[in-house]
Order: sequence, then structure tokens, then C-alpha cells
Amino acid sequence: MLERRIAAAAEPPGLLRARLVAYPAVALVGPRQCGKTTLAQSLGGRYYDLEQETDRLRLDLEWAAVVASERLVIFDEVQESPGVFARLRGAIDADRRRTGRFMLLGSVSPPLMMRASESLAGRMSVVELTPLSLAELDADGRRRLWLCGGYPDGGVLGGGFGDWQHDYLNLLAQRDLPSWGLPARPATTLRLFRLLAAGHGQQWNASALGRSLGLSYHTVNDYLDYLEQAFLVRRLQAYHANVRKSLVKRPKVYWRDSGLLHSLMGVVSSDELLRQRWVGSSWEGHVIDQIITALQQTGRRFEAWHMRTVDGRELDLVLKVGSELWAIEVKLTTQPGPGHMARLDESADLIGADRRFLVTRRPGLTGADSRMMCDLAGMVAIASGEA
Repeated sequence: MLERRIAAAAEPPGLLRARLVAYPAVALVGPRQCGKTTLAQSLGGRYYDLEQETDRLRLDLEWAAVVASERLVIFDEVQESPGVFARLRGAIDADRRRTGRFMLLGSVSPPLMMRASESLAGRMSVVELTPLSLAELDADGRRRLWLCGGYPDGGVLGGGFGDWQHDYLNLLAQRDLPSWGLPARPATTLRLFRLLAAGHGQQWNASALGRSLGLSYHTVNDYLDYLEQAFLVRRLQAYHANVRKSLVKRPKVYWRDSGLLHSLMGVVSSDELLRQRWVGSSWEGHVIDQIITALQQTGRRFEAWHMRTVDGRELDLVLKVGSELWAIEVKLTTQPGPGHMARLDESADLIGADRRFLVTRRPGLTGADSRMMCDLAGMVAIASGEA
């Protein structure tokens, strides 16, 4: 089994292990089929799948043993049994000094986080598990990652690509999202998926999308909230600051997994991908997701935005990491020139960025600490604090 970075046993330990040492309970959240169950079971302990009626009954019968257990207790798909939250609160409060007792797994529906925050505030830490990332794969997996995305069963580890993504999205539209409260009909959800894929990396326009679906912009915004909380899309807010030029205020919306995007757009091979007119926005979204994932995996505190002025100057990603402001521009080219860096500096100067990064497909990392040109692997290493 591949070692997931957040569960690394090395010193210092991965984020998940560190949070288990510090908190009585940890919620491991992330999209369906990203590997939460496999990872949790690799840690050992008592396991209950709360989607299964037999396990819910077994939990009731064994509750006293669960509370007294010295082993980790894992509750999978915990949103299916909301009464567990209150019971866990009582068990934790009876002995607040004990940590690493409970792990809650969820594909994060809005009700799950609401119940957890109400019942377990101050008692639980939330850790996100993403699909497989660049830092978790070997050389062959890294080559496949952009096309296939990071879902373990989606082709990144070898095998076919395309059918799995198609079936995955259909299942989400027909079963999971409605069960989590999304009121849209499955056919409408699938149309929304395709429209979001066509607009990947563009400024969000709920009114235009609503007209295409025959819905109000309020309804479309509500639907986007569900997709965002199910870890399918990322809404990257516009940077807001006092600068010399007027800034665009609309967020951008990206599919978080590039494999799902490519499946929705009908692309099944790397050669075909590189011929698409939208290939640049696909690469941009992939790079942004890998950078943010690297920051999350190490527990670094950050905020993320995009920046664009009304006259067209832009930064694909602006990060506030600690006290530093990072300006990041993403280019598909393998032959970056001086003009690329000059345009990055012009935009970065507008916001007073402390560090500037031009991320391209040329292998390697060059430049001073505050002004670098690098490939994606180098940028991930920087975001992880390893370079």
C-alpha cells in the first residue's frame, strides 16, 4: 500500500498522526473513493461502517467496550448515524486527557460538518485527505497524474482511464449528492458538471450558468456550495487589497481533480489533451490543486486567492503563507523566457508580493529564494517546506 503523506510515521510524523496525539477525536474527510477507509484501517483499531445496519447495531451493543477501548475506534461514513456525535461528546468529556481515541470518516456532506462542529467543538480536529498527490507517487504515477487525476482506482496507478470517472460522477449525481441534501435532479447535476468543466478556471458567473440550466442564480450558487463541500470543485476567491489598479471581484471555479475534468471533456489520452484549446486552464488548475494540497498535507496555515486587474494583469494564485505573500503564475510552456518573469514581476509588484514563482513544465528550479522559476515538483517541494 502507498504511504499517504498525512499518515507518515517518520519524525516529525504526518499531520494525521500528529493530530491524533493532540486531540481525542480526528475527522478524516475527503471525497468518495480517495482512500479514507484504506488509510484508517491501516492504523489498526476497532472499525464500524455506519452505512451498514449490522455495524450500527453492533456499535450499540458494544458501546461500553468502545468507550473503554485503549485502541483507536474508527467510524466510517459517520454522517449516516448522526446520533454518534452526541454520544462521542459524552465519552470524550468523561476523560478529556485521553487523546487519539476516535477517528470519524466522512465524504463531507454539509450536515456532517454542522453536526461535528456543534457537538465536538474543541474536542476534534479535521484533516482532509485528497486523492493521491504528486508527492505520494512514483515516477510513472507522476507522469499519469495530470491526465488521470489522483483517485487510486481512476488510472493513476496503471490501468484504464475514463470509464471509472464516468461511473463515479454518475453515482455522485444519482445517489450521494441527493442523499447529502442537493435538491437537483440527477440529470440537472450532470449537466451542471459538464458546464463547470467547460468553464474550468474561468470567472464564476452564476447568472449565465443559471440561464443555461433554467435556474435562478441563487439556486446555482447553492448547488455550487454542495459541490464544493463534496470536494469536487474549488472556488478560488478574488484577491482583495488596496492596490493602484481596480481588481476583478469574481471568484474562479476549478475542478479539483484533473481526471474528472478530462473525463467530462471527453479526453482520454495525453496526446489528445495537449491538442485541446483549453489545455492551459487544465494545467493551471492541476498545478493550483497540487500546491494547495502540499500546504494542507504539512499543516501549514495559508489563505489562497487569484488576482486579476480590470486591465488584464493577473496572478493565477496568490498565497498568504505565514507572514509572507506569494505570487504564483502558471504556464504550460517548457521554454519560458524573460518576458514571462517580467510579467509576473509587474503583477506581483501591484500586491507587494514577498516571493514570486513562475511554474512551468521545464524541469528544475532556478533563481533566488524570493524569485524562482520551477517545475511543478519544485513548487510542491517549496510549498511543503522541503526546498
